[in-house]
Amino acid sequence: MKALDIAEVVKISGVSPSALRFYEKKGLITPTGRKGLRRQYQAEVIQTLALVALGRLAGFTLDEIAEVVNPKGYAIQREQLMAKAEEIDNTIKRQAKVRDGLRHVANCSAPSHMQCPQFQKIIKAAQRSTTHPCPVR
Repeated sequence: MKALDIAEVVKISGVSPSALRFYEKKGLITPTGRKGLRRQYQAEVIQTLALVALGRLAGFTLDEIAEVVNPKGYAIQREQLMAKAEEIDNTIKRQAKVRDGLRHVANCSAPSHMQCPQFQKIIKAAQRSTTHPCPVR
């Protein structure tokens, strides 16, 4: 199997050399050696980098991705994937409510957005989601 040097991996994957080195430190990828000063990788590194990109897109941290992607193969943790899918669903629902509210306010006949009852509801909902109760001592 042909080894790819770091420049080829960068060109094919679009991942920067510094990111590749960082991914190595995190244990996501492993070079097979060096040819001169250039790191060499197995061709499978391209698929691994695609999985890393997908994981990041889904909102996983690099440490979470490292649990799934390892040099010995892939260990899919289905419960973790389902939990992330639920988290994404909840985010979509919240964002859709915000989108719908903003559209309403943009088209509201109130003289000012501050006079729009729907906008006031949005402000209160946003305040509730960012306020954390802190016990007074």
